[in-house]
Amino acid sequence: MTAAPILALIDPRLQPGRDLLQAGQDMARLWKLGSCLFLSEKGVGSEAEWKRRGAAEGRVMQHAHIGFRDVNRTIEAIRTVYATCAQSGVTVDRFGITLDWSMGYPEAMRAKASRGTGIVLNGPEDFARITNAAPAAAHFGDFMLGLPGAVENTRAAIAAGATAIGNLGQYFTFRLPYWDDDVATTEATVTALGLIAAQDETILVHSNLDDGFAGLFIDMACALGMVIIEKHIVEDLIGAKVSHCYGHHFSDPLSRAAFHAALVQVNDAPGTMIFGNTVAYQSTPAGNYASLSSYLTADILALGRWPTGHAVNPVPVTENQRIPDVDEIIDAQTFAHRLAYHAPFYAPILDWPTIERMADTLVEGGRRFAADVLAGLGDSGVDTQDPAALMLAIRRMGPKRMEQLFGPGAETPRGRQPLIHAEWARELNHKAEDWVRRQSPLEAKKVPLVCIGTTDVHEHGKYLVEQALDGLGAGLIDAGVAVDPETLVTQAKEAGADVIAISTYNGVALSYAKAVKAVMALHGLDLPILVGGRLNEIPKDSNSGLPVDVRSDLVAEGCLPCADLDEMLAALRSTISSA
Repeated sequence: MTAAPILALIDPRLQPGRDLLQAGQDMARLWKLGSCLFLSEKGVGSEAEWKRRGAAEGRVMQHAHIGFRDVNRTIEAIRTVYATCAQSGVTVDRFGITLDWSMGYPEAMRAKASRGTGIVLNGPEDFARITNAAPAAAHFGDFMLGLPGAVENTRAAIAAGATAIGNLGQYFTFRLPYWDDDVATTEATVTALGLIAAQDETILVHSNLDDGFAGLFIDMACALGMVIIEKHIVEDLIGAKVSHCYGHHFSDPLSRAAFHAALVQVNDAPGTMIFGNTVAYQSTPAGNYASLSSYLTADILALGRWPTGHAVNPVPVTENQRIPDVDEIIDAQTFAHRLAYHAPFYAPILDWPTIERMADTLVEGGRRFAADVLAGLGDSGVDTQDPAALMLAIRRMGPKRMEQLFGPGAETPRGRQPLIHAEWARELNHKAEDWVRRQSPLEAKKVPLVCIGTTDVHEHGKYLVEQALDGLGAGLIDAGVAVDPETLVTQAKEAGADVIAISTYNGVALSYAKAVKAVMALHGLDLPILVGGRLNEIPKDSNSGLPVDVRSDLVAEGCLPCADLDEMLAALRSTISSA
C-alpha cells in the first residue's frame, strides 16, 4: 500500500477536532431544537422517529422537492401539494427546497456573493417559514453543512425545528467561488456537527452520496466504502447519526436495489431519501413516465424487502425541461402512491439472489476500501481519531487519488479494475465511444488543445466531453471543477490552449462566460469559448425568479453554446478552420 504524502494532507492551522466539537456542544446550551408543524402535529421528537414508525408499518414514504426561487411561492407550493395530496389519500412525508449556493458563505458575505437559482434563508425566522408551511418534515440539504457558513445555517435550522440537515457529501467536493480556505470550511463543518450531536433529539446528518466522492468513484464498491467512512466520522468520532441518500445516477434497477441492500448492511440509521434518476428523463413528459416507473418500482420493491425509512422521490417528468409546477409535482406524488400499491405484486418474480450477490460484493469491497483508506491515512501521519484532521485529509486527497491508492479492484496499466463499474461512468463511456465511432477525424494542421473547466462541482458533463474529445484525438487541459474564471484563463494561457470549454449546471452560464471574456481581455487573449450544460440564468430584473435560456446572449458575447456533443464538435471544427 502506497502512503500519501504527509504535507498535502495535514495542516498545522487546523484546530483539534475535540476543541471544535466542544465549541459545538457549548452552542447547544443556547441553540436547541425548536418546534414546528411537523413535530407537533405528528407527535414525534424527530423525523428519525417518524421514519422508524413508518418503516415498521411497511409504509412507503414520499419526498417532494420544490424548485422555486421565491420564498413565498415555495411556501404556498408546499401547502398546496401537501393538502391536495392528502385529500386523495396521498401522504407527502417530507419536502425539500432549492437553497442557493450563496448560503454556503458565512452570513456576512452572502449579500455580495454571486447568486444561483435557489432561495436564500437567513436566521431562524426564515427557516421557520419553511418548517411551518405544512405538517411534513422539512429537508434542508444543499449548502448547509460542509461549507464555511455551516454553523450559522445549522443553528438556524435547528431552532426552526429541522431534524434532517445536510449535505455532508458536499464538504468533500464543493468549492464556493473565490473561497479556498479549506481549513475554515472544515472547522465550521465539524463545529456544526458537534452542535447537532449535542441535541437531545436525533438530528440526521444528511449526506447525498452522489454529491460527494461516491458520485465520482469509478467503482461502486468505493462508493459504499465512503458510506462506511462517513459513518465512522459522524457516529464513532462525533456522536451524531448519518443518513445517506443516493439515486441520481442509478438507471439500472439491479444496481439501485443492490446498493440499497448493501447500504442496509453497513448503516442502520433511517435513510433520508432515494433520489430520482433524473438523467433518465430523455424523452417527452409522456415518455418520461416510463423512466419514472422504472426507478420507482425498483426503489419501492427494495424498501419492501429492506425497510430503511428512505422516502422515494418521484421527480416530475418535466424536470429536465424546466422547474416543475405545483400540479406536476402533485401528479408525480399521486403516481408514486399508486405504484406503491402495484409494485409489491412484482416481488415474487424478482431474482433476489442476484441482487443480494451484487450487494455482498459491494459490502466486501466497500469494507476493504474503507479499512485501507483509514490505514493508509494513518500511515501518512493523519490522526484518524480526530474527525477534523481525517475530514481535511480525505478532502485534500480527492476521489481519483483515493481510488487509485486504496480501491479494492485489481491494479491494471489503466488504473484499478472496478469490482462493479459505476453506472454513470459506464454509461458515459459507452455514449462517448458510440459518438466517436460516428465521427470523422479532426482535420487540422495541429491537434486542438482544449482547456476545460466547470462553473460548479457537477463533473459528469465534463467527464463526457473529456472522453469524447480524447476519442477524437484532441489535446486536453483539465482546469478542474468549480474553477474561478481567473484560474481557468491562467491555465489556458500557460498551457497554450487553442480553445476554452466551460461546463455549467448551476444557473450562471452567461455571467460566468462574461467574466471569462473579461479576464481574457486583461491577459490579451482571444480564444474561442465553448459553453455547454444548462445554459440558463435568472435575469437581475426577473419578476418570476425563474431562470431563462441564455443561448442567444452567449452568442452575442461571442461564445459558442453547445447543447450536445454534435454542437460541440461543430463549434470545435469552426474554430479550427478559422485559426
